[in-house]
Amino acid sequence: MPGLQDKTVAIIGGGPAGLMAAEVIAAAQGSGGPRVLLFERMPSVGRKLLMAGRGGLNITHSEPLDGFKARYGEAAAWMARLIEAFPPAALRDWCSGLGQPTFVGSSGRVFPEAMKASPLLRAWLARLNGLGVEIVTRAEWTGWNEDGALCFADGRRQQADATLLALGGASWPRLGADGGWTALLPGIAIAPLQPANCGFQVAWSDIFRQRHAGQPLKRIALQFGNVTRRGEAVITAAGIEGGAVYALSSLLREAIARDGAAVLRLDLRPDLDRREVARLVAEPRRGASLANFLRKRIGLLPVAIGLVQEALHGDSASQPLDGLIKSLPLRLTAPFGIERAISTAGGIALHEVDSGLMLRQKPGVFVAGEMLDWEAPTGGYLLQGCMASGIAAGSGILSWLASR
Repeated sequence: MPGLQDKTVAIIGGGPAGLMAAEVIAAAQGSGGPRVLLFERMPSVGRKLLMAGRGGLNITHSEPLDGFKARYGEAAAWMARLIEAFPPAALRDWCSGLGQPTFVGSSGRVFPEAMKASPLLRAWLARLNGLGVEIVTRAEWTGWNEDGALCFADGRRQQADATLLALGGASWPRLGADGGWTALLPGIAIAPLQPANCGFQVAWSDIFRQRHAGQPLKRIALQFGNVTRRGEAVITAAGIEGGAVYALSSLLREAIARDGAAVLRLDLRPDLDRREVARLVAEPRRGASLANFLRKRIGLLPVAIGLVQEALHGDSASQPLDGLIKSLPLRLTAPFGIERAISTAGGIALHEVDSGLMLRQKPGVFVAGEMLDWEAPTGGYLLQGCMASGIAAGSGILSWLASR
């Protein structure tokens, strides 16, 4: 944009939202755009992106756009504009432009063909370097001084014509985002940061915990209220976690906060209807133990058999066996800690920012990514939302600078 070459934009945070905004702003330098400085408190950028890619980087999802937008729950209407401006197809094209073509997996999730995050991040950083983005690491932002300069823990001061805050939520704090920024924005409405896409505590018996902690539950269905999700989960020493649990985590978290506990229903054989299960369990055992009977007749694995036995020795002792197999109750008492969550809920209230993601109370200061009060399930929706918000904030900064 002509006339902006004497301007400086500071971006605080080197995650996907910050990096994407940096690209948008720096791409304008060829036509007279501003200087872009990106500050990251850790020794390198993109650490959470690399962690997410350890098992295969789920970049986005191939779900039709209307269904995709609905995945953002209470923030769906607000997020719709950002997703429409940078939809999954655009993100896939962006990956291809970095030499990292993508493919759609059997679940509809989209992955880079290389599966890993590191080749994508390397190509991205090379592009940013070519665009002139200056990245400063080990730079922990501590607020502003009386002159409006950005302050850093090492004593550095930086004046900026516009600033983007992309400091993330508070999950996986060892990767850089610890939520400490909430204390640096007095007067801004901020919903408390809470764990999202997280596991939940279950009071297992000692014998169940010792035998089955760490074992996966495959091809199951979980139900809470009128919402059902198929997928997988993992038994832990403290409770249960995994993709199917994460998909219901916002509903479960809210129910526990309201009622003190939540009862999650587990279908151990979603491929069989209850009438078929009832027929199978009604057949004579012929001296077989319950465990052998469930293994041979119903096809349950040891961990699933252990869950049935756990229920029979607890409050569900009087429930029919077919009912336990198709709707086994798990009483969840609390979400796992925010440090173990994949992402966080809460953050800066959406009414605090304008259409360009600028804080209404702090002109020239923009916000993107998980700092804002929206959440999304795993499956590519979270990363898509972060990058779409980075696009929106970067465009908002250019428009705001040009208007001045």
